[in-house]
Formats: sequence, structure tokens, C-alpha cells
Amino acid sequence: MAIVSKKTNTYTISELAGEFGVTSRALRLYEESKLLAPEREGTKRIYAERDRVRLRLVLRGKRLGWSLAEIRESFDLYDSNLGEEAQLHYLLEKLDARRITLETQKQDVELALADLGHIADNAQMVLSSIQSGKNKRKAG
Repeated sequence: MAIVSKKTNTYTISELAGEFGVTSRALRLYEESKLLAPEREGTKRIYAERDRVRLRLVLRGKRLGWSLAEIRESFDLYDSNLGEEAQLHYLLEKLDARRITLETQKQDVELALADLGHIADNAQMVLSSIQSGKNKRKAG
């Protein structure tokens, strides 16, 4: 768990990175991508609770396979005045699209595994045949 800085609900880059198991470089990338917006004290970044929540959402989006641009779109939608209904429609569209992609990938993986199984079975048969031939020659 991160050690909270002296200011209430603020975090340094190392505290936030440590809490979420990411690198400081990743946090800077998320800042460059406009996903996080820390305050500055000189050259030091100070992250607020809002940044902490957004980082959690960024990491969740990445686990779902979303790009940083897609995560940014969802943040922009949330920050807009379109309302909760539009936000939920957007979320459902994104989830459905991701589900379809994952199902396709799952089918591709299952086919690849089946192919590997067939190749392994054939290789085993050839190996057994070779070994059987060697054993017959030794016995004969």
C-alpha cells in the first residue's frame, strides 16, 4: 500500500507507481497520453486521488485489451456533458467489440492448439516407427 504524502490524498510518482506495480515511466506515458494530470511542485509530480482512480481505470482498460487511445476516449466521454446514458451506450459498444475480438482470438488459439496436437501426434508416430526399426535391427 502506498504511503500517503503529507498533503491529504496526494501521492508522489514513486508512491503511486509502487501501489499499482507499474513503473514511473508508465505513469509519465499516461500523463503524456492525457490520461493522468498531476499537479507540479517544481519538477516534482503530485498526483491527486482523481489521478489514482484514473490510473486504476487505465490499468483495468489495459487488462481488457483496450489501447490508450480507447481509454482516453472513454475518459473524454466521462468528462463531457453527454450524460450517463450516452456513457453507458459507449461502454456497452466497446465491451461488445472487445468480446467479439476475444472470441475470435479464442477460436484461433483453439485451432492452433489442435494443429499442434496433430503435429505432435504425427511426430510421435514417426519417432516410434524409427525407434521400432532400430530395435528390430538390434534384435535381428
